[in-house]
Amino acid sequence: MSAPTGVPGEVAFDLVDHHGCPVDAGTFRGSWLLVQFGFTSCRVVCPRALTKLTAALDEVGDDAGRVRPLYVTVDPDRDTPDVMKAFLTTAYPRFTGLTGTVEQVEAAKAAFRVFARRRADPQDPDGYAVPHTAITYLVDPAGHLARHWPDTADAATISAGIHALLGSRAEP
Repeated sequence: MSAPTGVPGEVAFDLVDHHGCPVDAGTFRGSWLLVQFGFTSCRVVCPRALTKLTAALDEVGDDAGRVRPLYVTVDPDRDTPDVMKAFLTTAYPRFTGLTGTVEQVEAAKAAFRVFARRRADPQDPDGYAVPHTAITYLVDPAGHLARHWPDTADAATISAGIHALLGSRAEP
């Protein structure tokens, strides 16, 4: 398992995609993965991040087809496959949503060293939000962490980083 330290390491997860199909890190082997953690009920940070990542992929151009954008929930209690699918296909169709049991999501969070903790939020209809680590990860086709960006990175910075890595590494 890998931490966002700049030292490549294999990341692992065992989840369910927004079509209800089981997926794991091996499912995506051979593709670059752009991984963002979040939750569909987020009002500001997650929609902003997904919009930024969509713009970054637009800027990558033709090479963006080599990248599989994944949105991993930190709120599996609400983010079922159907909820993830409705949320993503409407506004962020490039992304595949990943969810699972609480245990599966906790293991994925641990693999990427993502912190998330449920807290009361009186403005949320369900009464809670899930603040979390806001880092975007790029995983190479062999399943190793290749790069990460903080939430403060803009689309141009992320795009340049993706483009540089896609151009600098041979496909497996």
